[in-house]
Amino acid sequence: MESPLIDPFARAITYLRLSVTDRCDFRCVYCMSENMTFLPKKDLLTLEELDRLCTRFIAMGVRKLRITGGEPLVRKGIMTFFEAMSRHLASGDLDELTLTTNGSQLEKYAQALADCGVRRINVSLDTLDEAKFAEVTRWGRLPQVLRGLEAAQKAGLRVKLNAVALKGFNESELLTLAQYCAEHDMDMTWIEVMPMGDIGNENRIGQFWSLKDLRAELAKHYTLIDLAERTGGPARYVQLQETGQKIGFITPLSHNFCESCNRVRVTCTGEIYTCLGQDGMSDLRAPLRASDDDTLLDDAIRAAIGLKPKGHDFDYSRQTVEGQVARHMSHTGG
Repeated sequence: MESPLIDPFARAITYLRLSVTDRCDFRCVYCMSENMTFLPKKDLLTLEELDRLCTRFIAMGVRKLRITGGEPLVRKGIMTFFEAMSRHLASGDLDELTLTTNGSQLEKYAQALADCGVRRINVSLDTLDEAKFAEVTRWGRLPQVLRGLEAAQKAGLRVKLNAVALKGFNESELLTLAQYCAEHDMDMTWIEVMPMGDIGNENRIGQFWSLKDLRAELAKHYTLIDLAERTGGPARYVQLQETGQKIGFITPLSHNFCESCNRVRVTCTGEIYTCLGQDGMSDLRAPLRASDDDTLLDDAIRAAIGLKPKGHDFDYSRQTVEGQVARHMSHTGG
């Protein structure tokens, strides 16, 4: 292995989140506008370029690769990319290949993903109410996603649900979702809504449901056992003693987790964001396309890691959206 990627605050970068498309078949209200203008296909990295990029990151110490979007499974030919990445699992250079998905395409692709070495997936699901699901996703259909979850488990994939905590929307489903996960042997992570993108009439302050309050409500009904384990991301976990399920909490607003950040995000156009909550980015597409030799690309990756900030500036404490960033969540894949 080449010398590892170490940022200015002595954090080793071992986790890459790669967006393979900005397109999605849903239009979740906290993620993108209803009438999105998507990138021209010529601006996107080809599947071969995505392979080359990931291979260089893996050579420099990345051990976990998470594929995101938009919705990654709507990208044409995406399974050829997963098949290509599986060679790094076989060689032992990569510990985990996984993805975050809205679940809409899992019925079609779950078995193929398992065949490529994917062992667990995250599925974004904020509600089990069909009408509310259609409301929050705008274009989504809940039965299609539930069939996808069933297909994923049938293929042997470990499923974790991700839910964005939205005040006045899914507060009443806290226990319903916990019970659903227990019945279907799934874990779950709750995520605080983040101030990202032009959200039109959406009120981020009004949407914000602190996970401190969510956890307190959960503790009224279950015995919560704090767990020390981490899965490579920012979530802090508890176990529900009564059911054995793990519940995670990602709290970028009420509890800053930046001190242990080990990850970077690369967009489908080759922009590298070393912090989800900052607008600063570096371009990897130009050096990637400038030469078949990897020297320019490697130098660009290391230079970008050298600019990684200590943390983000998200803050709702003064009842204003401090630290808001302009790009949509879908732009960097969550």
